[in-house]
Amino acid sequence: MTIPVEQLTDPAVRAFVTALNANDQTALYEAMTPDATMSDDGSDRNLQEWLDREVFGSRGHMDVESESDGGRVLVADYRNDTWGSMRTKWQFTVDGGKISRFETGQA
Repeated sequence: MTIPVEQLTDPAVRAFVTALNANDQTALYEAMTPDATMSDDGSDRNLQEWLDREVFGSRGHMDVESESDGGRVLVADYRNDTWGSMRTKWQFTVDGGKISRFETGQA
């Protein structure tokens, strides 16, 4: 069973997932701080390159299965045109109502 995006607890995480699922680059960058960082499977990545490859260029989409830590940790079925579908964990750091860092990897 998935959690509807509009029911996600943390407003910053909700804005991030909404923008990602809509493939809305402007809204996704607006949901993050200007100096946001990220890691994938434990390795820091260039945020813009990763988003271009894993989200915007391959139609990434998250179906959230569960949330914890006040809505800042998600387990989701993530799919894109490159890799297909996989179970992933997303951990978000929120600063001033925006995402300042996210860490993702296989769950």
